[in-house]
Amino acid sequence: MDDSTQPPIDRLEAFLECGPRERAVACLEQLAHDDAETRKTTLQALRQFATQQPSALEPVLPTLAHFLTDDERSVRLTTAKLFVAVAETDPNAAATVVSPLADRLADQDEFYYVRGRSAEALGYIALERPAVVASPDVLADLRIGLSFDEPEVREKLAKALEYVALGDQHRLRHHTADLSRHLSDRRELVRYRLCTALVAVGCEYPTALAECTTALADRVHDESPYVRGRVAEAFGLLARSEAAVSIPELKSLTDGDALQFLVDRVEFAVDGDEESMAADVGTIESIRERTDEIATEITTPDGGVCSHCGLALPEPGPPLCPQCGAPADGASH
Repeated sequence: MDDSTQPPIDRLEAFLECGPRERAVACLEQLAHDDAETRKTTLQALRQFATQQPSALEPVLPTLAHFLTDDERSVRLTTAKLFVAVAETDPNAAATVVSPLADRLADQDEFYYVRGRSAEALGYIALERPAVVASPDVLADLRIGLSFDEPEVREKLAKALEYVALGDQHRLRHHTADLSRHLSDRRELVRYRLCTALVAVGCEYPTALAECTTALADRVHDESPYVRGRVAEAFGLLARSEAAVSIPELKSLTDGDALQFLVDRVEFAVDGDEESMAADVGTIESIRERTDEIATEITTPDGGVCSHCGLALPEPGPPLCPQCGAPADGASH
């Protein structure tokens, strides 16, 4: 059968899997002239493809980047989500599109969800390729946005900054005071991500945390046990450093039925001995291993998550998932 009669996504996937690359590029160039719904639907399908075979998309990522400036906002958002999927599963492949993603992040006229998803993709890349992402301009855009962006965007900005810190602690070594100014954000996830970024920096440069002890102390009694835990971890790192700072009273944080995450970090801060250092606390490896799991716990209310797209659903939840439209009975608890 003439492949020109196949749906765009079928032709694209065939060329991506078997080649030649030029045919895949030609398909995407043709897609740019199709109607908005076809563009969006095809890019959504490619997002699913990316979760399974991200490296197969690498040769055409620069071509796909053109859709980040599409006239249709929904197409730009779908493209940004596609790049998040690629960056999460294969950050090295996504490194080729750092520049167009950074351009979307920097464009204050861009739809805020597009900017948020662009920041998220940059964060995933920064975990493995921090030197490619963490330019002064990108770091400035991430930090400045914490002051005025929409709450959903601030969460993505904080996540990206956390991942920069986990990828290369030196990149944010001189910005700890700037980050600490946002530890009172109303969003729990923003506070958690920024505290985690500070702890990551402190793992390598503990004295850098001396500039933000007041902001950290203000969060000792944060309503989130995960934020309190990271604050205790930060003070534990400071206690082991040469910084001349006072450590606030932390033992009372473990009174009652305290979360084990918090208990471990209070013990780390209070004990201050080598045995505590041996615990899986106060290291980049321990943070990287659990931070996404903790973020999911923070954002997953009693309603659980949608089994189709992973969106956190409240209890009682809506009849349909607001992100992908799946029936609420498809929620995964």
